[in-house]
Amino acid sequence: MAKPNVGIIGMGLMGRMYAKRFSAAGYIVNACDRPAKYQELKAEFADKQNVNVLPNGHLVSRISDWIIYSVEAEMIDSVVAEFGPSTKVGAIVGGQTSCKAPELAAFEKHLPSDVEIVTCHSLHGPGVDPKGQPLVIVKHRASQKSADTVQEILSCLQSKVILLTGEEHDRITADTQAVTHVAFLSMGTAWAANNQFPWEIDRYVGGIENAKINITLRIYSNKWHVYAGLAILNPAAKRQIRQYAESVTELYKLMLGGHREELAQRIRQAGAAVFSKDAESQDLLLGDELLDKFSLSKGPKEKRPNNHLSILAIVDCWWKLGIVPYRHMICSTPVRRLQILGMPELTDLRQLFRIWLGVTEYLFRNEALLSEVIDTAINDHSFRSDDLEFTFAARAWSDCVSFGSFEAYRDRFENIQRYFAPRLEDAVRMGNEMIKTIMENTKT
Repeated sequence: MAKPNVGIIGMGLMGRMYAKRFSAAGYIVNACDRPAKYQELKAEFADKQNVNVLPNGHLVSRISDWIIYSVEAEMIDSVVAEFGPSTKVGAIVGGQTSCKAPELAAFEKHLPSDVEIVTCHSLHGPGVDPKGQPLVIVKHRASQKSADTVQEILSCLQSKVILLTGEEHDRITADTQAVTHVAFLSMGTAWAANNQFPWEIDRYVGGIENAKINITLRIYSNKWHVYAGLAILNPAAKRQIRQYAESVTELYKLMLGGHREELAQRIRQAGAAVFSKDAESQDLLLGDELLDKFSLSKGPKEKRPNNHLSILAIVDCWWKLGIVPYRHMICSTPVRRLQILGMPELTDLRQLFRIWLGVTEYLFRNEALLSEVIDTAINDHSFRSDDLEFTFAARAWSDCVSFGSFEAYRDRFENIQRYFAPRLEDAVRMGNEMIKTIMENTKT
């Protein structure tokens, strides 16, 4: 029986990776991108016998058995509207966006009724070997035979398959990424507003500070749309980002007002809800000692107390929204097949979540450190100007997401990215070492 033809509309880095993997496995791949890139793609894939580069998505859709829309999330509706009506009768269509709600809505709206929908999401970057990496498959409007066909095609990636609904995918993606991203985006914005490179300041010394700095710069070393699509198009993410901004603001006001008892009660109540007795019986994911070695600073290593507003607000936000982060890390997840999301083969984004959860857990399960944080928040004003800018930044990112403006998101992101540009290469290298070491130390 002949293998199905695969169509790829959108030949960015992920589209190219898919095309190379599928063609190497013996599938005929019909691919296209914007017309302006036609000749460039023809030349790039001239030596790939199984890759057929075509001028546009109409031609790809007419002759392919499974068509993947590998385009940015904010473009999915317009691209499907243009090429969807040309889809071959009885074909299967899917997408590769990080937010399935708008993708599936576009398919429902623009595809003919005789077209089936089985979509996917490779939870890793294009430069990562897909072998062993998580791969979500969503059977949305399709027979089991069609779902099996798609899974067979994707089996050449040798990824670990996770079967979800679109809603489950988006909820889990929001729970593990939305608040984490906005916390680090806000840190970078605050440091830039204060004209600071934090690794050059003696206030930002120690393992927790290293994690903050390295992950912030790692995020700003990526493309803006990696984060914008999730934040703006995922309804669950919008709600969480808004709550994070509210948590930051309310906690900062308690610090400014010197309301020690109210602050301590709120922090400990949030911690008790998120880090339950079940978590107390487990080993810590991370320790300060492990993170100490990953510093960009060349200066003195003497640590200074910090109120860690960004971390306190993360836990406060999870508490307010009823999110238990361990559900996506350990076997107690309601969707048991998601156990894989807690394994070492996590994507880069989920690795960042795992590290940040480890840092947060380390703070909240260390009573002496948590008491120090509360004392610092009330009595030490060293970080007040930093916290003020951080509060402004969290609220501004939340507003940007609420307005649904991709252009505003891009402008904000790239402006901060330019500020940190001289150190991004070093930060990515250090971040790679940090993630590798942490994954090796938390395999169990």
